[in-house]
Amino acid sequence: MSTKPATPPGVGRRRQTPAEVALDANALELFARIAQAGSFAQAARDLGLTRAAISRRIAAIESAVGLALFARSTRSLGLTEAGRRLHARARAVREAAEGARLALRQTRDQLDGTLRISATPGFGRHVLVPLLARFRALHPAVRFELFFTDRRVDLLREGLDIAFRITDSPPEHLVAQPVLSFGVHAYGQRTEGLQQPSDLTHADVLLLGQGEEPYPSIWQHEQGERQEVMLQASVWGSDLDALIELARQGAGVVIAPDFCVQEPGSAQAGTPALQKLFPGWRLHVGLSKVQALTLPLPSGSEAARVLVRYVRESLGGLSTPDKTPASGPTSGMSRL
Repeated sequence: MSTKPATPPGVGRRRQTPAEVALDANALELFARIAQAGSFAQAARDLGLTRAAISRRIAAIESAVGLALFARSTRSLGLTEAGRRLHARARAVREAAEGARLALRQTRDQLDGTLRISATPGFGRHVLVPLLARFRALHPAVRFELFFTDRRVDLLREGLDIAFRITDSPPEHLVAQPVLSFGVHAYGQRTEGLQQPSDLTHADVLLLGQGEEPYPSIWQHEQGERQEVMLQASVWGSDLDALIELARQGAGVVIAPDFCVQEPGSAQAGTPALQKLFPGWRLHVGLSKVQALTLPLPSGSEAARVLVRYVRESLGGLSTPDKTPASGPTSGMSRL
C-alpha cells in the first residue's frame, strides 16, 4: 500500500497577503492606465468600464496596501509620493501586457462578428450610415444589424452592442462616450421677413411631433439674449426627413438639429439647399449631445469599442457644447 510522500518543509504554496493579491498584474496595469488617463472618467471610457467600477477597484487596492496612491481634488487627479514610486513598475507591466496583446492581434482588420446597433433615426441616417460604410471598408468581416428608432432601448435585455442616444444624462450602469454636440435651428428656403425667432409667429412652421396645439419655444442667442416664441405648426408629424424635404420645396420653415440638414454647397445637384435662419440663435430643447452607450466589459465587445472610437474620432471629438440653460420645454423636440 503506497502512501503520499510528505511535503518537505518550506515547499508548500505560500498564502499571498492581501497587499500581494491587490497588486497582481491586472491591478498594476489598471493603475498605470488610470495614471496615464489623468482621470477616473477618462480611464473608464478608455477601458470600457463605468466610473464607479474604476473607483471601487482603486479603493480596494489602496485599502489593501494601506497607502493612498492618488491625490484627488475637484478638478484634477494626481499621484501621491507612494503612487509615483509604484507607477514606474506598473508602467512596465502595462507596456508588457500591451505588447503581448499586440502580438496576438496581427492587424485590426481581424475584427469580425455582428454588431447590433441602435440609433435615433436622424443621427442614424444622416451621420452614422456614412461612417458605417467606411468602417466596413476597413473591417469587411464585421456585420451590422441596425435598429433606427426613437424608443429608449435596453442594451442588455435586447442584446444590443451599441446605442447612439441623444442624452446629457446617460445611465450610470452603461459606458457613455459623447460623440457629437449639436444645436437645433430654423431652416428655410426664403428669408424675407424672418430676421429673428419672434418672426416665426407669422411663418409656416414645420414641427416634429407637434400637433395642432401651439408649442411654447425658448430661443437662446450666443450672446445671452432669450426670446419666448409661440409656434403654430402648419405641418407636423413623426418623420423629420419628410419635414426637411417640405422645407426644401419651399413649404415653410423646419426646426431641426444641424446634423440632419445639409449646409449650402453640400447638397446634391438639383436638390435645393436650405438656409440656416437667425444667425447666432438656437432652439433650447434641453439636450445637446449624442452619446454612444455600450455595456461595460466583459459584456461589451472589442468590435463595439473600436467602432465607437472610430465614430468619435471621425466626428472630430465633441464640438462646441450647447451653452443654453438646462430648463424650458422640450415637448416632441426631444425626439430629434
